[in-house]
Amino acid sequence: MTTRVLVPLLFLLAFALPCYPADESALVAAGDAHFVQIDYPAAIRDYDAALADTPQSPALLWRLARAYVCSGEVDKDAPRRIAGMKKAEDYARKCIALEPGQGEGHVWLAAALGYLALDAGVTEQVPLSRELLDETQRALEINPRDDAALSIRGSFFRALGNVGWLKRQLAAVFLGAVPEGGYKEAEAALQAAMAIAPDVMRHPYELGILYLDMDRKSEACRLFERAVQLPIRVAIDVPRLVKIRAYLAGLNCAGEGAR
Repeated sequence: MTTRVLVPLLFLLAFALPCYPADESALVAAGDAHFVQIDYPAAIRDYDAALADTPQSPALLWRLARAYVCSGEVDKDAPRRIAGMKKAEDYARKCIALEPGQGEGHVWLAAALGYLALDAGVTEQVPLSRELLDETQRALEINPRDDAALSIRGSFFRALGNVGWLKRQLAAVFLGAVPEGGYKEAEAALQAAMAIAPDVMRHPYELGILYLDMDRKSEACRLFERAVQLPIRVAIDVPRLVKIRAYLAGLNCAGEGAR
């Protein structure tokens, strides 16, 4: 029995730069530009260089967490991926310790925990899952319109919905309380994320997958047709787009194809 937290992430968010000294501001701007270009190693180098001069900067810490998550989620080498996600977790926790009100710290901690849960043993997955849910809740308390936090919650609840009642009860007995929730909560969170950020590929894709799980094929098709038209913003969008096109073809969706 296992509660697997399927949270493939992610999506590009636009963030304003905080006030830095001139050299550090240039490094942060360069890092952000490299992130947009999906050059994560270069972004990490820029952020690291800026962090050397301002090690107590929450804005740099969450940016590093974000870069390691986005880099790691497309890394097929498991040990390297896990190491990168642990770095993301560490940077996000440092960000939160310095500034608990920095919502991005909570978002990227949740993202890192989701990927770590995928590679963790069964006994570690439930506590990691509970913390992931708590972190997305904190992010939404800070910013109720955080589409990233909503999308992660949606994927989390979809995973819970795929765990049968009996397995969930048995997991609770042996592993501790399993969070409540399922397809209904997943749908609400993903619909909200898509309404806030309609140009992020992840949101309609994840909602489409949920509708397939719920045997709502026509609605899934409409979402895949929408998602296939959206821009590539982060590295995971490249394989995600391949999957979307495969779904469109395999489901015989009208209007398949596309870009």
